[in-house]
Amino acid sequence: MSESAADAIARAGSPVELLRNAQARPTIFPVTPEFTNWRSEQLSWRTSVALLDQSHHMTDLFISGPDALRLLRDTGVNSFENFAVDRAKQFVAVNREGYLIGDAILFHLEEDVFDLVGWFMVLDWVQYIGESGDYDVTFERDANSLMREAGVPPKLYRYELQGPHALALMEKLTGAPVPPTKFFHMATFTIDGTEVRSLRHGMAGQPGFELFGPWEEGERVRNAILAAGEEFGLVLVGAKAYSSANLESAWVPSPLPAIFTGEGSADYLAWLPANRVGSLAGSFTSDDIEDYYLTPYDLGYGRSVAFDHDFIGRAALERHSAAEQRQKVTLVWKPEDVAAAQRSLYEPGIPAKYIDFPKARYGVYQVDRVLVDGADVGISHDAGYITGEQVFASLASLDAAHAEPGTEVVVLWGEEPNSTKPAVEPHRQIEIRATVYPAPYSAFARENYRKN
Repeated sequence: MSESAADAIARAGSPVELLRNAQARPTIFPVTPEFTNWRSEQLSWRTSVALLDQSHHMTDLFISGPDALRLLRDTGVNSFENFAVDRAKQFVAVNREGYLIGDAILFHLEEDVFDLVGWFMVLDWVQYIGESGDYDVTFERDANSLMREAGVPPKLYRYELQGPHALALMEKLTGAPVPPTKFFHMATFTIDGTEVRSLRHGMAGQPGFELFGPWEEGERVRNAILAAGEEFGLVLVGAKAYSSANLESAWVPSPLPAIFTGEGSADYLAWLPANRVGSLAGSFTSDDIEDYYLTPYDLGYGRSVAFDHDFIGRAALERHSAAEQRQKVTLVWKPEDVAAAQRSLYEPGIPAKYIDFPKARYGVYQVDRVLVDGADVGISHDAGYITGEQVFASLASLDAAHAEPGTEVVVLWGEEPNSTKPAVEPHRQIEIRATVYPAPYSAFARENYRKN
C-alpha cells in the first residue's frame, strides 16, 4: 500500500515541513516544450490562432450515477440551477471551515454523468466525499500522463483552439457557420467525419473552442486541424507557453488546498495518497499551515459563490463573505529589479533565486510575501513573462487598502532558509519592486473574456 498523506506528515513532523521540502520535481506539462519558441507561441493566441494540447497535463474525474448531481451540489459553492447537459462551469469547493480546496472545470456530459477536469486537489476532495458519504455514484479517474500507468493512453483527447482566427478555422473544419454558443456552453460538430464535442470559452479575451472526444479519434481530428489551419497561420503551442497562459487570464491554477486541518481532515489525509499533497515554494513562511489558507474571495471567485443551496462549509463561508476581503490583482515587476536578480548570477557571492522564463514558479504552491513599507499586505502567486505586454508579472491577493492600481509594493523573492526541494539552489532573498494593476492585466482580456 502506498504511503498516505497522514503518514508522510507524521514522518516530516508537520504539513509545512513536508510541503516545504517535498522531493517531487516541479510540475511540468508532459507535452513538447516548444514547437518554435515560447515567445512567438505566446503571441499566437492574440494575433492568429493557437493549437494547444490539453490531453496530457490534466486529470479527469468522471462522476456518474443517480446521486452525482447531489454530490456536486454538496461539495460545490456554485449554483446548480439550470445546469443542464452540454453546460460547463468553474467548480469551486471549500472545506468545512470555508477555506478553499480548489477549483476545476465541470462538464455536464449527459444525464447523471459529469467530468471534473483539472488539478488533483479538488478532484480528490470530491471523490473522497463521494466514497465516504451516502452517495450512489461511480468514479472513474483518468490521471494525467505523468501519473498514469506507463503505456496507457488518455481516455480523451482534448485540444484547444484560441485566437482571433479560431472561429474562421472552426467554420472551415466543419464546413458550416458555427452556431452561436454562449460562454461555457457545449456544442457537437463533425470534423473529417468524426463527431467532436466542443466547449466555448476564451483565453486572454480571445474567442476559443475546447475540442474533445475518444483518444483513438484524436490523431484524425488533429491532422484535420493542422491541414485547415495553414490558411489561418495556425501555431502549435508547447508546454512552456501554455503554462504561462493563466497569467493573461488571471487564473491562479494551484492555490494551497485547505485540507491539512479542520473537521474531518484526519480521515481525509489518511485516505489521500502522499504523492498528491504537492509542494510549497516562496518567501512566505509560517509554521502554521492555516496561515497559507485562502478563501474563494481572495482569488476573485466571489461571483461563483451561491448561497442558494446547502454545501460543505456554507455557514463558515457566509462568515468569510461578511469580512473584509483581499482582492486579486496583477503585480508588474520592475524590469530593472528583475534584471538585477538575473545579473546576480554573474556577480561574486550567492546569487538571487533563479527566475525562470516564461514561468517562474518552482513549487506546486507558490506563495511569496508582498510588502509595503516593510509590512505584509498580501501574497504573490504565479509569476512569469507575458510577451504580448512585454512585462514580467505575478498574480496576487492583496489587502483592499493596497489593491488600488498604481500602488507601489515589494515582492520578496527567494526562500530563507533555503528549502531542500530539487528546484531550489543556494540563493539569497531579494526585494523586487512592483506596481499594482488590475487582473487580468490586459484591458482587452478584462473586457472580453466572458463575451467570446
